[in-house]
Amino acid sequence: QVQLVESGGGLVQAGGSLRLSCAASGRTFSSFAMGWFRQAPGKEREFVATISWSGGSTYYADSVKGRFTVSRDNAKNTVYLQMNNLKPDDTAVYYCAVSRYFRSGTYDYWGQGTQVTVSS
Repeated sequence: QVQLVESGGGLVQAGGSLRLSCAASGRTFSSFAMGWFRQAPGKEREFVATISWSGGSTYYADSVKGRFTVSRDNAKNTVYLQMNNLKPDDTAVYYCAVSRYFRSGTYDYWGQGTQVTVSS
């Protein structure tokens, strides 16, 4: 069992930045790949970014590539999503999730989400 708690969301103007955190507890955090997803009102949940267990590999959705950066600190059991040059279309609830394998597409545990609102 893995528990995930996201934080760092909020209201920001377009062009601004936020850093989301996802703190994990339970099973060995450093053994798992991590992913970030988001869901806007009336839309399906979509993939944002993922990072391998070591942090050595990352992968991004085209919509955030060059603006968002995913990283992790295994000593702190935490994964981060640095979001720069935010746009109103980035408004969504952001979720972190755990996967056994990098880019497997299967995520076993999810956090409760944190709201990000970008005003124009």
